[in-house]
Amino acid sequence: MRVEHSLGPGRLTVYLAGELDHHSASDAVREMDSLIDRMEEKTVILDMSGVTFMDSSGIALVLGRYNILKRRGAELSITGAPDFVRHIFSLCGLERLIRIGGMAHENAVK
Repeated sequence: MRVEHSLGPGRLTVYLAGELDHHSASDAVREMDSLIDRMEEKTVILDMSGVTFMDSSGIALVLGRYNILKRRGAELSITGAPDFVRHIFSLCGLERLIRIGGMAHENAVK
């Protein structure tokens, strides 16, 4: 799992690429939490366009970062989610908490 980021006006964008599973999720969580701890931005965009596989560890990563950001008064949105990721998020009801855009999402940030 590769984690990269960029800063824009009022937002932090985190790009995930590769397999998001129980082997890689803990490193991705550590990197994201470190970025979130240092950020002043009020919006975090999680770009998942590079995710090639995801299991329940991906759900835990997203929910955990959502809860941290919510406590800080910040917002999380997801963009670039492949269809299989959107399907997983739909099955667990994440779209009721977090704005989730797919691969063709017009507001995708790269």
